[in-house]
Amino acid sequence: MRRLDREAERYRVPDVKQTAPHAVIISRYGTSTGPEIEMQQVPDGFSQRVIDVHGAAGADWLSRLPETITECERRWSLNVMPPFASLSYNYVAPVLCADGKDAVLKLGVPHHEFMNEMEALRLYGGAGMVKLLAGDVGLGAMLLERLKPGTLLSSLTDDEQATSIAAQVMSQLRRPLPPEHQFPTVSDWASGLERLRERFAGTTGPFSAPLVEKAETLFSELIGTMGPPVLLHGDLHHDNILSAGRKPWLAVDPKGVVGEAEYEVGAFVRNRLIPGPKPERLLARRVDQFADELGFDRERIVGWSLAQAVLSAWWSFEDSGQVWNEAITCAELLAAI
Repeated sequence: MRRLDREAERYRVPDVKQTAPHAVIISRYGTSTGPEIEMQQVPDGFSQRVIDVHGAAGADWLSRLPETITECERRWSLNVMPPFASLSYNYVAPVLCADGKDAVLKLGVPHHEFMNEMEALRLYGGAGMVKLLAGDVGLGAMLLERLKPGTLLSSLTDDEQATSIAAQVMSQLRRPLPPEHQFPTVSDWASGLERLRERFAGTTGPFSAPLVEKAETLFSELIGTMGPPVLLHGDLHHDNILSAGRKPWLAVDPKGVVGEAEYEVGAFVRNRLIPGPKPERLLARRVDQFADELGFDRERIVGWSLAQAVLSAWWSFEDSGQVWNEAITCAELLAAI
């Protein structure tokens, strides 16, 4: 949800073509003659994004990245290949395991979002979701199942079919909460709009005041009337659902958030909506389809989706200083229906 980093690209069959380097690291990876030391280039902009988000902790993590990769190779008997192109906020690379199977190594700055993702993967246990094969919270490392063929759901041209697939995956992902957990709630996420008010001294800055007020009202009303809380993916859009061998489609990159089941549809509803002909019709059809196939209340789908769209636009502004206009357009269209 936040930063929309499209982690799904990292679980596909590798394309090792690199973008222009921003920094160089050293890592081990296997060759036909055995492990070697090779220079690997980090795609342009990756280091800067990590530092922009994590500050000094990110810079320190980057400086230790070669040692972290080497430790993962030693601990889990891996040959780590060059990283995937278009890295966003995590270092992700294909690996070859000692038994000859393919997997994916995902490394990130140890922080709450990374830890929540790992715990969510553990709880899902591969049901509707990519499998967590191994992990170390302190190291900020996850060894993940490799999804093949790994086609993104966004590659389907039939949006009605894609929406139906997403609904099926959502049904598989609902999980009761463990007795004790540290996942954020939808109320925690909604509090992000309080930071918007603080940032602009009580006003809404570059954001439409009526739209922000509508989102605030909706969050308050919907949170106050929520159904039974469950563990949700939290960012289940077209690029976080991939084709796989053991199941037709599986989800990746869970955020791990607690809320009612209806909350889950918001990320998909607003994704890949703009640009396109008659987005208002596409939006209305997605809402109706989720209501029909999942048995959700249509008004709650619209309400959650609108509020989340405004929140996502604000998160984008927090991270980049730019308003995510597509999310705002989606919120406006939802307000109209």
